[in-house]
Amino acid sequence: MSTPYAKLPAWADYGLIPLINLLVAFAVAGLVVLLVGENPFRAAVILIEGAFGSGQGIAYTLYYATNFIFTGLAVAVAFHCGLFNIGGEGQAYIAGLGVGVVALTFDSVLPWWLTFPLAILAAALMGALWALIPAYLQAKRGSHIVITTIMFNFIAASVMVYMLVNVLKPVGAMAPQTRQFLEGAQLPRLGWLLTELGLKVRPSVPLNVSFLLALLMALLVWVLIWRTKLGYEIRTFGFSPKAARYAGISASRITIVTMLISGALAGMMALNPILGDQHNVPLDFVSGAGFVGIAVALMGRSHPAGIVLAAILFGMLYQGGAELSFEMPDISRDMIVIIQGLVILFAGALENMFRPTIQSIFASLSPRSVGIAATKGERA
Repeated sequence: MSTPYAKLPAWADYGLIPLINLLVAFAVAGLVVLLVGENPFRAAVILIEGAFGSGQGIAYTLYYATNFIFTGLAVAVAFHCGLFNIGGEGQAYIAGLGVGVVALTFDSVLPWWLTFPLAILAAALMGALWALIPAYLQAKRGSHIVITTIMFNFIAASVMVYMLVNVLKPVGAMAPQTRQFLEGAQLPRLGWLLTELGLKVRPSVPLNVSFLLALLMALLVWVLIWRTKLGYEIRTFGFSPKAARYAGISASRITIVTMLISGALAGMMALNPILGDQHNVPLDFVSGAGFVGIAVALMGRSHPAGIVLAAILFGMLYQGGAELSFEMPDISRDMIVIIQGLVILFAGALENMFRPTIQSIFASLSPRSVGIAATKGERA
């Protein structure tokens, strides 16, 4: 007996299917590499070695992954409530302004370990406030959250340009960015940690303590979604809004609260590049991390553990892709974007392409594993 809609075991749903999607994405990417006249197997080796073959590569991979953990968690929290927050890019932009103001105000009077908590609060608050308006429009006016959040990305970009050019840029400076922060607003690097593990890392590597904050946020999101009453309400509303209303859960309240949490998580992404690497607020510090977070959440099945692993995967694509374009000049940065796009395509839009086949196989080979009662003949 088989059925294409049988429920899969958790290990297959959260592990096997994403792995198959990933392998197919890399197989198609290999064909693209082959078409430009390069060896796809050698390209894969360079990609992996560039990301994990040295302490320097690992540090950069984790640095990029830090951004994607924050934005992936932001998207996942909204997903659990049945919302699609596509505005992480704008929420991180506005949060960056809050982080910049805190750094410019306190970098000369406070040590980093006092400035950092203030910057976290500023980032979370500004990101949440930027998500509040789309959340209110969704909850009270019925405006679609996808439309409003993506439009707010453009508004945030315009606000960023205005603030950096007309307000925060130092007098006489040409570049649209703030002044360099003093040591009181510079986060410690974590290269020493990799050095303790026997890896060689230059002091300038950008991996910093915000990576530890990202892991902490992943743990807190897990606690929130699966171990609290609010998390139960979020998941209930996301699974069945009608059942949630019948249970007395306010649709407008849960929508707004969830989007505030999502916006706060997206806003914290600004801490990594601003305080941990650039030590100023440049014009384009987000660099698409808000949109990559969507793919990270999809590939990680909206679970914090899966999101961390998916974020490291995309960190690998960023760091390893840079090495690949250097070692193989015929594979340009645009080609790396194509590879990233294929991973997003198969992990996101086509994530269920192989599910019916896998469900049928599981149902045929092991009915009990997918919750199908065995027939009398099978019992005998």
